[in-house]
Amino acid sequence: MHSETDHDPTHAPSAGQEADSWSAAVEMYRHRYSFIAVGPRTGEDWLPDVAAIMRREVADPRGWRGKDPEVGEPELLEDPAFPFRVPRMDEAGAAEWRSGLFEIPRRSVVRLLVMLATNEMNVTRQRSFPERRADMERHAEAILSRFPSGSTFFTNTRHGGENPDFYERVSGCWPMSQYVWDFGLLAVSREEVGLVWSFDAS
Repeated sequence: MHSETDHDPTHAPSAGQEADSWSAAVEMYRHRYSFIAVGPRTGEDWLPDVAAIMRREVADPRGWRGKDPEVGEPELLEDPAFPFRVPRMDEAGAAEWRSGLFEIPRRSVVRLLVMLATNEMNVTRQRSFPERRADMERHAEAILSRFPSGSTFFTNTRHGGENPDFYERVSGCWPMSQYVWDFGLLAVSREEVGLVWSFDAS
């Protein structure tokens, strides 16, 4: 049974509180080679919006902070999307790029976001994880909360089938970058498209 406060808008977090929670969540990735950005969704087909985010052509619609480890690096002068492999917009190219993405249920997203913030992107190897777990999950929930009910979520691994558990070791991926090993979350709502992607450049 819901209390009255569940429906009282005065108890909803303010935009400032949401921005602060998002910023703290982004900070969870400070020691990872990770890219975090959100852009506007401009049409039914969100693939051009993904490409625009990868090329750094759009700003966060809410003005919230992201994370881009390539800012100021010379690679961006030659390839504004580095290290991503940008999807082609022709039918065959788009289909090929989409074939490396797999939809996951909302209930799996928090664990995926936590996994993306760990060393080696492998929760099973994090000795301090039991102590850090609650804080990491709280930050992951803050990221997820930006994408309301009805949003769709994709990642580039078939790990776990329809109900993946990303606290288990993930052993394979379809790279979306110029590296051979990367994992990420693509989140799509009616108004926004978000990328949270971590890379292994070793």
